[in-house]
Amino acid sequence: MNNLVISEKNSVALRLAIVLSDGKFKRERASNMPVYRFSTKGGEFTIIGLRGHIVELDYPPELNDWRNTDPRKLIYSTPYKRVLYTKMVGTIIEEAAKADWIVVATDFDREGELIGVEAIDLVTEGISKNSNRNDGSTTTLKVRRARFSSLGRGDVLKAFEELHDLDIKLAKSAECRQLIDLAWGATLTRMISMAANQVGRNFLSVGRVQSPTLALIVRREIEIEKFVPKPYYDLLATCFSNLEFQASHESNPFWDREQAESILSGLTPEKTGTVEEFVSERKEEYGPVPFSTTLFIVDATRLGYSGSEAMEIAERLYSGGLLSYPRTDNTVYPRSLYLKGVLEKLAETEFAADAKRLMGQEKIVPTRGRVETTDHPPIYPVEGASRKNLSKREWGIYELVARRFMATVAPRSVVQNIHAKIRIGKEPFLAEGKKLIDEGWRHYYPYYKFYESDMPELVVGSRVEVRKITMREDKTKPPARYSQGNLIREMEKLALGTKSTRHEIIQKLYDRKYVQGDIIRPTPIGTSVSLALEKRAPEICESEMTAKLEEDMDKIAEGKTSLDEVVSESRQMLGTVVEEIDANRKEIGEMIKGAILEQKKIGKCKSCGGDLRIVERGASRFAGCSNYPECVVTFALPSGFLIKPAEHECSVCGLPMIRLITKGSRPVEVCLDPGCESNRMTGRIGKCPNCGKELHVIRSQRGKRFIGCTGYPGCSTTYPLPQSGTVTPTGESCPSCGAPVIEMAYRGRGKWKSCANMNCPSKSRKDK
Repeated sequence: MNNLVISEKNSVALRLAIVLSDGKFKRERASNMPVYRFSTKGGEFTIIGLRGHIVELDYPPELNDWRNTDPRKLIYSTPYKRVLYTKMVGTIIEEAAKADWIVVATDFDREGELIGVEAIDLVTEGISKNSNRNDGSTTTLKVRRARFSSLGRGDVLKAFEELHDLDIKLAKSAECRQLIDLAWGATLTRMISMAANQVGRNFLSVGRVQSPTLALIVRREIEIEKFVPKPYYDLLATCFSNLEFQASHESNPFWDREQAESILSGLTPEKTGTVEEFVSERKEEYGPVPFSTTLFIVDATRLGYSGSEAMEIAERLYSGGLLSYPRTDNTVYPRSLYLKGVLEKLAETEFAADAKRLMGQEKIVPTRGRVETTDHPPIYPVEGASRKNLSKREWGIYELVARRFMATVAPRSVVQNIHAKIRIGKEPFLAEGKKLIDEGWRHYYPYYKFYESDMPELVVGSRVEVRKITMREDKTKPPARYSQGNLIREMEKLALGTKSTRHEIIQKLYDRKYVQGDIIRPTPIGTSVSLALEKRAPEICESEMTAKLEEDMDKIAEGKTSLDEVVSESRQMLGTVVEEIDANRKEIGEMIKGAILEQKKIGKCKSCGGDLRIVERGASRFAGCSNYPECVVTFALPSGFLIKPAEHECSVCGLPMIRLITKGSRPVEVCLDPGCESNRMTGRIGKCPNCGKELHVIRSQRGKRFIGCTGYPGCSTTYPLPQSGTVTPTGESCPSCGAPVIEMAYRGRGKWKSCANMNCPSKSRKDK
């Protein structure tokens, strides 16, 4: 029996081949794509990996001319399915024609189901065409579905022993999302971009989920800007009884300064206080619940990963058979999951000591979250991994998941909580202490810090020494900006997007330059786009409408409604929004244009007082004056950098300073004028061994950096440099070749010294 297995990507196909064949497979290539073949008791197997979706929805070519097509036509137009990889599809059709059974082994979720159905539809169509049927009949393929939540050996073998039917309703819900998102994104993006005259590569994207998410960020920023700090006052007492501790007035904070000062003046003569209450109790604290996608991203972002990077790495580790499927809402381990077996796998890794300790428990009882689903378990380690075989970033994610799993099956931690009420004069003061008695789960999950505060054992009715009483003045703080983790949590709360798309939406906001920073702040363009929509088409910025559509798509999967009904309702909503935007097109365009100019401003022009702005013409980029053509002042800008104004002027020439930002290196501040003497000083490395002039760091027109001589073209001495990391001159010269010795530093990899000359004789000797 011939079996064709279709997976979602090549890495998964390889993993399936390894498991199902016990490593005894042949790798071939067909149409420049890997194909894996092997034989088992179940027959002959061929496994092919797709590249995600092999078809995409698009509008007909006549509707893709932005300037000559009314965007409103897109609302009710039916897109067509365009094949992305024709050679790949041809290969799949050829293999399917020889197969007795086709097994769809794409990711077990909404998108995975649609990808599988798309492939089967294309195969059915292709085989029917090739068979030249004239009787009107169609080809019926024997298709089954393998569902797995991890690529661990046990899960894969079980999935292929217990095959299912394709879930057409689930695939329809994913197709519905595609149709709705295409219509909303294409229509609104064109309308807003054309209103602001931002077409081509500088278009302004608007989306069904993206725009409400941006609105959350912008509203928070406005709330922070409008926040008026309010002063308040705390009365604090420093007490002593065997050890020193702090107590705060029961009525803290005081909003009236005079009241706080009046109480303080009355307490000045007091030297002791009376203990009126004292409670000391031990409390067990449950460990964290198992990882859902949202909880995983929240903790990964605390470790310095972006949401998209964390998910990309988690999916890579899933494809390699190390982690379970990382797209899940579940926070409860299924009963079928052999928890001790997971610990046994971890006992073969760097976590051996901790895993063996947990295996020694009389009974393993995991923590439980509030969400329990039946599609995928929470994220957990499927196989043991070694730090040696993973990159540093991959190991960080694997360790996070492994430690989270151990924390969920670890004993509870034990905390001693102490509360005391002390009467000083006539005023009540409260003191609290906290001490960790038994680490429990905290030993395995060190990412949550525990802050202890010492408190002595006190006796009710006893006296304590009052060493001083002070009044501390402070002000209320505005709400905090969102981190990526907190924003994803808020999106989940408001039903914005899904577990699979939220991190992608946030990354899109960064890519479109709507937001910036690890602690997220909207850019002027992001703010203007959001405010313009909120003012003239507020429905786009609200979560309720998007949440309703998400609910409807779930109903399609459950068979409670149809794709056509949901799409029709969505089109009606979109039509209403489009009419509102069209009626206020001019005002929206002006708001956004002004913000774009503001975001590109670098500083003032010394010649005429106009604004120097970043100008992009095709692939070139330079700084030019806003008063052009009357003022023709321009400055070349280095490529390969994100350029931001430094908001101060050069101390040498008075022109604006700019910040050059590139991944892997610290931002560098330079003068806008490339020829300014201050820039020569900034990049200075040392003396040229050939002509004695200065060597300094230079950026090519393509953004590549190297060390070059200021005596060029008379002296052509150059030395290559890594394209990331910090380069610092040491003031030393290499004794072997005379080139400068530099210090290189990479984040997380330390520092080291090296001769700048890659061909230095000393390096050749070391190589030998």
